[in-house]
Amino acid sequence: MNIRIGLGYDVHQLAEGRKLILGGVEVPHEKGSVAHSDGDVLIHAICDALLGAANLRDIGFHFPDTSDEFKNISSLILLQRTISLLKEHGYRVGNIDSTLCLQRPKIKDFIPQMITRLAEALETSTNDISVKATTTEKLGFVGKEKGMAAYAVALIYQTP
Repeated sequence: MNIRIGLGYDVHQLAEGRKLILGGVEVPHEKGSVAHSDGDVLIHAICDALLGAANLRDIGFHFPDTSDEFKNISSLILLQRTISLLKEHGYRVGNIDSTLCLQRPKIKDFIPQMITRLAEALETSTNDISVKATTTEKLGFVGKEKGMAAYAVALIYQTP
C-alpha cells in the first residue's frame, strides 16, 4: 500500500467587519479573515497538506487568488475539489490532524461542528479528523490579534 503524508500551513490577516469562517463554520467574532475566498485558514491548510501528500502542488496553483472564479468562494468547495483531484490520482484520506492558532475567540464549542463539516467534505469519518486550537500567549501577530494561522498534517493512501 502506498501511504503518503503532507504538511499544510496557512495564515490570514484579521479585520473588523468580516466573517470568521473556520472549518466551514461561521464563528461569531468582531473580526474575520481578509482573503480572496472566505478565508478559512483551517481548510486552506488542510488542502495544502492533502495536495502536498499527493505531490499535486499547492492550493494557490489549483485555486489562484487572481481568479474571479474563487472570489468569496466557500473553502468547503475548495476542499471538495481537492478531494476530487486526489481521487483522480487514486488517493483517499487516511486521517487529518490540524491545529488552529488564534488568540480569540475561544472555539472549543465549535470544533465538533467543524469536524462534522470537514468529514463530509473529505468523504471520511469524523474519527479520522482532529482539530485542535491554541493561542500564542499574546505573542506575535496571532497574539496581537492581527491574524491567525493553521497547521495540518494529512495521511493519504493509494487505493488499488
